[in-house]
Amino acid sequence: PLPSYDEVLVCTLNTEEEEVELLVRRALFPGSQDQKIYCLLGADRLVYKVSKQLESHFFRLVHSSSIPNYRFIIFCNAKAHNSYVITAFDAYKMTFPCYSKTEIQTYLKMHLKVPSGTAPVAQAFEEPYQQNVKFIFSERAGMGK
Repeated sequence: PLPSYDEVLVCTLNTEEEEVELLVRRALFPGSQDQKIYCLLGADRLVYKVSKQLESHFFRLVHSSSIPNYRFIIFCNAKAHNSYVITAFDAYKMTFPCYSKTEIQTYLKMHLKVPSGTAPVAQAFEEPYQQNVKFIFSERAGMGK
């Protein structure tokens, strides 16, 4: 399953240390697994102080935790070469291939179906298939999406 709202933290320049620590604790604390996938999105945007604390909390909890198979993913922009997070977690780095917009849409149509009998938000879109996720792109930011 895709991560739920409590498993994802979208990072900005204003993301605080406490928010990052809470997500790391959720991912690495015994008994908190439940097949969840914890994600930091845009971690390259974290300020230096918060990035250092992320590194500190993560490695401290990894060494003190008994969870062998945690699910914690840090997403960074590959072009953000000046990010401390990218440097700190370089040993764990994985590069994913770039997929076209059509390939991504095809994958999402196949894998993110809404179960029958539910009333999803996807019904707002006039399309023959029902999806759990809908991406809306705009040339202009903040246009009420």
